[in-house]
Amino acid sequence: MRDYEEVTAFLGEWGPFQRLIFFLLSASIIPNGFNGMSIVFLAGVPEHRCRIPDAANLTGAWRNHSIPLLRQDGREVPDSCHRYRLAAVANYSALGLEPGRDVDLEQLEQESCLDGWEFSRDVYLTTIVTEWNLVCEEDWKTPLTTSLFFVGVLLGSFVCGQLSDRFGRKNILFATMAVQTGFSFLQIFSINWEMFTVLFVIVGMGQISNYVVAFILGTEILSKSVRVVFCTLGVCTFFAIGYMLLPLFAYFIRDWRMLLLALTVPGTLCVPLWWFIPESPRWLISQKRFKEAEDIIQKAAKMNSITVPPVLFDPVELQELSSLKQPKVFILDLFRTCNITTVTIMTLLLWMLTSVGYFALSLNIPNFHGDAFLNCFLSALVEVPAYIMAWLLLRTLPRRYIIAGVLFFGGGVLLLIQVVPEDYNFLSIGLVMLGKFGVTSAFSMLYVFTAELFPTLVRNMAVGVASMASRVGSIVAPYFVYLGAYNRILPYIVMGSLTVLIGIVTLFFPETFGVTLPETLEQMQKVKGFRSEKKSKDSMEREENPKVLATVL
Repeated sequence: MRDYEEVTAFLGEWGPFQRLIFFLLSASIIPNGFNGMSIVFLAGVPEHRCRIPDAANLTGAWRNHSIPLLRQDGREVPDSCHRYRLAAVANYSALGLEPGRDVDLEQLEQESCLDGWEFSRDVYLTTIVTEWNLVCEEDWKTPLTTSLFFVGVLLGSFVCGQLSDRFGRKNILFATMAVQTGFSFLQIFSINWEMFTVLFVIVGMGQISNYVVAFILGTEILSKSVRVVFCTLGVCTFFAIGYMLLPLFAYFIRDWRMLLLALTVPGTLCVPLWWFIPESPRWLISQKRFKEAEDIIQKAAKMNSITVPPVLFDPVELQELSSLKQPKVFILDLFRTCNITTVTIMTLLLWMLTSVGYFALSLNIPNFHGDAFLNCFLSALVEVPAYIMAWLLLRTLPRRYIIAGVLFFGGGVLLLIQVVPEDYNFLSIGLVMLGKFGVTSAFSMLYVFTAELFPTLVRNMAVGVASMASRVGSIVAPYFVYLGAYNRILPYIVMGSLTVLIGIVTLFFPETFGVTLPETLEQMQKVKGFRSEKKSKDSMEREENPKVLATVL
């Protein structure tokens, strides 16, 4: 029985039809770059201090000295969360006493910001932080907002595959685009933090679902050689393009509601794509809708100026396809033997800690020195060469060594930040970008590596479970950024240490480069420390199964 690849081989590899699908599906990912990292600017925290009400009868000297000073990064800055007790200050002011000369300020009692805060408008006009005072005792809400977005991403990754299997790739692709765009628009009208956050969870569900379904659709329509490029360079690079456009919007629009509106509008431009992106013929065949699949293939042939064979699907083949049944697998199959249990646990740690590094570095932009908008752009820009390098390395070198190598590189440069003098801010930013480069390269290689590690029987489930582990990493990543409130260097020390640690663990994986993909648990390679089993001479073509890649993201 011929498979789908053989049936559609006459269409060619890179005709007008394939190019159209490649670029339209990749372009549909651009809004995901907006929504995925928009919280960096929507929840930006400007400099702030306690408000001293105009009604307080203070002299100019006492008004200027009503806020305690703290030592931070080698310089004295006003305390963001406390002021001297206003009643006492007003009394000293009324008596004509001078601060520092007649009154020892260090002996004065302090109180919290009972009258709210004054926020600097040098960088942001408004953010959700300034609107709902998410600072000091309420500052825990900012990382929680980001974490709950990634909880939505986790929930979306649970359901999007099942929905697309049942209702079709194209229908769910555009439905999730509508969810992402529509609920982002509703966020503009949020009246409190709770409403904003609930809507943000739903946006996260739509964001990942749109991403995954576009990924599935591309891998099922495109041919073998193009599919690899689409999965590594197409989807990821266009996500980075959206990410790069985010600081451009944020630079010119400093109000969070108007910024969110501007980021929502591009989603509506995807509506015309409905008339150009077809349903997946593979999915139609799986649903026994052979006539519709044949119509799409014929239209593709016409677009490529290729003559369609007299018979696309032989009646005998259709009968065999209708009778095929997939074997049932369960999550416990990933822990059936000691060897696969070890590989599974190591894989989950690899995905989770790499995800922590990627998202923590992406979200930590406000803690960088210098211009936040330029830093965000550079953080996005560095992803493009990282994806290209990962693609090139995967073509020629052993998996575990290149993944461990880029993790050592990324973690190592992050650990070097602590020895950089405070005056050399440009050097610190450069090291952060190099760390992001290494972690991003490793993250993009995990898809192929995991698919090659596990046997066919459980490969799809293994990649899906590993993907969920990465979502757990993204959920906890905002709290690594939160450590920067206590010490600017601490997040880099923790992230660098974890990245180097998981790089060491990676060296204990079996090697998969040039090795025949395992079909059964017995054929799976053993964990042998720094030595892997001898490569098979009859290496199979390292081509990702579309059904495997469907659950990767």
